[in-house]
Amino acid sequence: MRSGRQCSRSACGRPAVATLTYVYSDSTAVLGPLAQLAEPHSYDLCSEHAGRLTAPRGWEVVRLTPEFIPTGPSPDDLLALADAVREAGRPRALPVEPEPAATEITRRGHLRVLRGEGG
Repeated sequence: MRSGRQCSRSACGRPAVATLTYVYSDSTAVLGPLAQLAEPHSYDLCSEHAGRLTAPRGWEVVRLTPEFIPTGPSPDDLLALADAVREAGRPRALPVEPEPAATEITRRGHLRVLRGEGG
């Protein structure tokens, strides 16, 4: 499904297509496809900002994908959505109430007099 996440760059409202993470011990910036979940120490970037990314002097940028193109829903996403719509549209079966075995004839206080099967 389409991600609701936006580019992390300030004043950019475009949809995110890539995730940027840093490996400080190796002085490396890693730019890859959009992560499934937003992580607190990573940055989501739109295709424009992912394409223009540069690293500080002495750092290396590792691009896991040459270009980042926004993708639409996959066939699996569309099938899951269709199944959910079908399930929501099915009529719901009402619970069947069991018929009482005996009928109440009268009440006396908290006691009930019931007609039995033989009577």
